[in-house]
Amino acid sequence: MTAPGPAGPGTAGFDLVVRSRRTVTPDGERAAAVAVSGGRIAALHDYAAPLAAAEDVDLRDLALLPGLVDTHVHVNEPGRAHWEGFATATRAAAAGGVTTIVDMPLNSLPPTVDVPALDAKLRAAGGQCHVDVGFWGGAVPGNVKDLRPLHDRGVFGFKCFLSPSGVEEFPPLRPPEVRRAMEEIAAFDGLLIVHAEDPALLGEPGGPTYRHFLDSRPGAAERRAVERVIGLARETGARTHILHVSSADCLEPLAAAQADGVRLSAETCPHYLTLTAEEVPESDTSFKCCPPIRSAANRDLLWDGLARGVLSCVVSDHSPSTPDLKVPDFAAAWGGVASLQLGLAAVWTEASRRGHGLAAVARWMAAGPAALARVPGKGAIVPGADADLVAFDPGATVSVDARRLHHRNPVTPYHGRTLRGAVLTTWLRGRPVDGEPHGVFLFGEQCSESRR
Repeated sequence: MTAPGPAGPGTAGFDLVVRSRRTVTPDGERAAAVAVSGGRIAALHDYAAPLAAAEDVDLRDLALLPGLVDTHVHVNEPGRAHWEGFATATRAAAAGGVTTIVDMPLNSLPPTVDVPALDAKLRAAGGQCHVDVGFWGGAVPGNVKDLRPLHDRGVFGFKCFLSPSGVEEFPPLRPPEVRRAMEEIAAFDGLLIVHAEDPALLGEPGGPTYRHFLDSRPGAAERRAVERVIGLARETGARTHILHVSSADCLEPLAAAQADGVRLSAETCPHYLTLTAEEVPESDTSFKCCPPIRSAANRDLLWDGLARGVLSCVVSDHSPSTPDLKVPDFAAAWGGVASLQLGLAAVWTEASRRGHGLAAVARWMAAGPAALARVPGKGAIVPGADADLVAFDPGATVSVDARRLHHRNPVTPYHGRTLRGAVLTTWLRGRPVDGEPHGVFLFGEQCSESRR
């Protein structure tokens, strides 16, 4: 795919040119040559334009996507790096076409609920990252005083739970505490991201099967929590985002609030768009996540909500664990899906079947998450953006073997499935992601130190 860069008279030399007849831009697919200088996209030229460059890559009819932005990743380091760590997570991300992740504040020890904990995470991640990495802070009982300092240090927003998180060191907020956090976050125009399930409507599974687990976390629990969050967002004016929507029952109140001008957005995940409750094997707890994977009919409605823009992002919620925690009992097993490396192929497999193109996938998995977190310079192939690029073969088929993934532990519900689409090369700021980590830390625009 590589050819010498032709030197045209009067043209400036570029570090890299990547050509594709299927370059995915915010305006759709077009034939283009993407010229890169100093790690950024310098210009978009005609596909066959003569350009002088140190390297000229012609993908021909393969697609060129913007690097994906995954704003929902549990890396778990420090403290639980045996579940996942920055080296393995970011290698998996790059192999899946993801060039930016934003790390969740829980499952690491300590959780990122104050500045010293953020500093501990930065020390742990240093020198390990194969893609660029940003960080969420956490909103937990008693840490309202820590929210602004974390914001000033560059976290992209704050995560809270309305129901138990699954780890004791990251407890949920009660409704008055959510209001107080929203008021504080609204004062500096920050962002609150919410795991929205009403604990009053959750129960203990009545048995070990997936049906028992699913019945214990009904869609009504999501909807009631979303309605409560909408009311608080309306009253406080805080920017608010609903995480991992699994129930289509949430779409109606979300759409109504958005139409009323409430500063509210929402996401869903590849597993809710591609997997169904009907196909979960009896004891395969790799499918267990909270909220749960629901019916095929529900999945169809989520796709409709995505197409209508009610859901604006598709992100992984990569929440891995060691195999021993995935015991074959849905009541006792750890709840989390490992899919960071597979999200693009999983979504493309189902999106293409439903008539959606690569431009839509890039909007949901790159531009949308970048806009949500206000991550500068990411998520689109446009001049001035970071040269985060992905060579993608949309027609390839791949049989997933969990043992060959870069995730630290070989546990995923996609094992054995055939997915459509393959990532061939990932460039981070114009450099191929290979064996040498060259990712940097990203911080919010309010932070004077935007990169390390």
